[in-house]
Parts: sequence; structure tokens; C-alpha cells
Amino acid sequence: MELLTFKIILVLSLFLLSLTVAAYSTWAERKVAALMQDRYGPNRTGPLGILQPLADGGKFFFKEDFTPANADKFLFILGPSLVMFISLITGAVIPWGKTLSIGGTSFDLQVASLDIGVLYLIGMVSIGVYGVMLGGWASNNKFSLIGAIRASSQMISYELAMGLCIIAIVMMAGSLDLKVIVEQQTHGKIWGIIPEISGLNWNIFYQPLAFIIFLVAALAECNRAPFDLAECENELINGYHTEYSSMKLGLYMFGEYVNMFISNALIVVLFFGGYNYPGIDWVTQNWGENAAGILSIFSFLMKTFFGIFLFMWIRWTLPRFRYDQLMHLGWKKLLPFALLNLLATAAIILAYEHFTK
Repeated sequence: MELLTFKIILVLSLFLLSLTVAAYSTWAERKVAALMQDRYGPNRTGPLGILQPLADGGKFFFKEDFTPANADKFLFILGPSLVMFISLITGAVIPWGKTLSIGGTSFDLQVASLDIGVLYLIGMVSIGVYGVMLGGWASNNKFSLIGAIRASSQMISYELAMGLCIIAIVMMAGSLDLKVIVEQQTHGKIWGIIPEISGLNWNIFYQPLAFIIFLVAALAECNRAPFDLAECENELINGYHTEYSSMKLGLYMFGEYVNMFISNALIVVLFFGGYNYPGIDWVTQNWGENAAGILSIFSFLMKTFFGIFLFMWIRWTLPRFRYDQLMHLGWKKLLPFALLNLLATAAIILAYEHFTK
């Protein structure tokens, strides 16, 4: 019963956290854009415009809810609903912190500890393509359909390179469980040379190429600039959600920001030690399990928020690619490099196991 109560609280907390981060990512996006372009950004609704997301949410709810006459109404509603649903449930297998002790019982800060957590994530990301495709097709609008086709082909193309990078990490950890992947980055000397610091044996030191490829693929998966070909306004009006209004459009937009949050959380898990931080064992021994657990949540979120800032920085720095450049980068650059990285990782692991026997 205690475990069930804790899991319910954790699910509700994660749900509220995802929505809050998505809402205030829109505010942060405008502030980062303003910083890049020497403007103020939102500064009317509350101090520093901090209430702007609430104003935007209210506007979405009260705008006219329009449905095209020739649209497939069921699929038209299912599209944005599926995008938002998949975005929210993807975070269920991510370990957001170490452990917390309540009443003498230790609880993992992870909604679902799956032995196949990596496969679950890849599967959910793949299903997310359907939400975009359904929205574009059900709108009965040629611009929406073109945007949906672009989005689906882009996401499928970059999923290949992303999957190969994940396989390289799985080979190093020897497990598909995200918790095991994080724990594997707690102890050990970096490259077997640098003196051990608990919580700092991150995969970024071993897989820098995989990190770069995964970062680029994540940008494409989230339809973030310079890969926002699915909704480029100068060609497709507004892409796959051209015909959407009110909160249906809001679900698409919120889903994109939740995807960006979860994508950066996954990058942290795979490459930056997850909830680990330097000296985590010392904190556990001297300050207790709960102090180490709270600091681990803070560490995880700070890494994730920095990744979100990096996504925004890239958006307001690089120009949009042409569609042929987008496809060439995915198939002719990222995929071959991801394959080479996978082969090199396998060769190094085999050589290490041979010479350490």
C-alpha cells in the first residue's frame, strides 16, 4: 500500500512537472530569443513576464474551436491527443533521482522500473509519429499533409541514428534498464586513468561522437530548428497543424515542449550520469540517503534545464535547413558515423574483455 501511494504521488508530481516545464519553456524560449536579438521579451504580464504562460493558456482555452468541414473529426481530435499522451507517458521509465527513505523504506524515484526501459522509450517515440501524421492527414489540407509527410519522414530517418547511439550505450552498460545505465556511471576511473570520483564516470567521456549524433537526432525528433521543416511558415503556412485552433493546437505545442523536456532528460540519463553528481557517495555516507536523494533530483533537473537552454540557443542561432539537406545529413552523415561508432564500441569492448581475462 505504501508503494502504491508513493507511485501515485510520483506520477502526479511528474505530470505536473512536465506541464509546468512545458508551459514555462515557452516563456524561456521568448526570453532566450530576446537575449539573442537584443530585445526585452515578455515583460508585461507579471514581473519579467513570468505570468505569460498562464495568459497564453487562457487564450488557448477561450479561442474558437474550429474543425474543417471535410476533416475526419475522430482522427482530427486523436492526432494532438496522441502526441500529448505519448509525450507524457514517455517519462515513466526515466529515473529522476536516487532513492528516498520514507518510514524506513527506500523508494526509487522512478514510476516504472522496466528491464526493457530503452525499448519502451524507442517504441513510444516511434508511436509519436502517428500523432503528427494523423493530424496532417485528417485535416484534409494539402499543406498540412505535406507537413505531416515531412515530419514523419524526418522523424523516422533520424530515429535510425538515434537508435544506433543508444545501442552503443546499452553495449557498455550490458542492460536495457535505464536505472542500470545510470548506476553504471557512478563508479570507475574515466578511461581507467583519471582518479575515481564517485558520480562522475559519465558516458560522455567514452561516447562523445554518439552524444553529438544523438543531440542532432533529438533536435530533429522534436522538430526544433534548424530541423523545423514540418512547420516552416514560408512554405507550408504552419505545417501539419495549419487547420488546428484553440486547445487542439495547444496540445500540439505543449507536446513539442514536453518532448523537448523528456529528450533532454534521456540525454542526461544516457550521457551525463543521470542523477549522479560528483561526491554522491560522500553525501550519502555523511548526510544520509534523503539528502543525497534530494540533491540527485536537483542535479538531474539542472542538467536537463541546461539541455533545454542549449536547444533554444541552437534554434535562435542556426538558419533552417533545406529539406534535401535535412535528408542528406540524416542518411549520408549521421547514420554512417553512428554505425562506425557502434562497430568501434563493439571492437573496444571485445578487446578489453580479451586482454583483462
